[in-house]
Amino acid sequence: MAAFSSEGLSKQEQHRLLTSIVAPRPIAFVSTMSEDGVLNAAPFSYFNIVSAEPPLLSISIGRKKGQQKDTARNILQKKEFVVHVTDEDNVKKVNKTAASLSPDESEAAFASLTPTVSHQTGVPSIKESTVRMECVLEQHLVIGDENSVVDLIIGRIRHYDIEDKLIKDGSVRTDKMKPVARLGGKEYARLGHVFELERPD
Repeated sequence: MAAFSSEGLSKQEQHRLLTSIVAPRPIAFVSTMSEDGVLNAAPFSYFNIVSAEPPLLSISIGRKKGQQKDTARNILQKKEFVVHVTDEDNVKKVNKTAASLSPDESEAAFASLTPTVSHQTGVPSIKESTVRMECVLEQHLVIGDENSVVDLIIGRIRHYDIEDKLIKDGSVRTDKMKPVARLGGKEYARLGHVFELERPD
């Protein structure tokens, strides 16, 4: 087996290895609002649920050259944000929002995405997403050192907005939601073969 000491790997090498091992990863498409009223939108694949009660999710946002990204800064200023599911129908536009724009430019506008009014936050949702979770900031942790810092955002879900066609018996039909997952490098994955296992008593 190949053996690597994590201490001997660069940040880029760690990223390449980890993102190809921890896969598939769901992609949080996050909308936030700047203090100047600019709608920011960006995808993050270091994302997962934390708990169901309370309903919490986590997003890890790496800093760029020590500077917070617009998403993290906006969340910390406004204390609210919206997480959208990235699916087969919107993934190309979501990927376009990963472009490096200045803080006064809207990635949503750049990717021709449509803002729509949210129910319980002042941050607009994105109409092209069939599943949206309106969140408030629950906790913010700064992880790392001067060489590599990450803003870990814990959000509490205040409201779910889900298209009717996706709901069955109180659950979302994953096959109809058609989520897209992130793999390593430039690779993505669609939902593949699905099977069930009974949990042991």
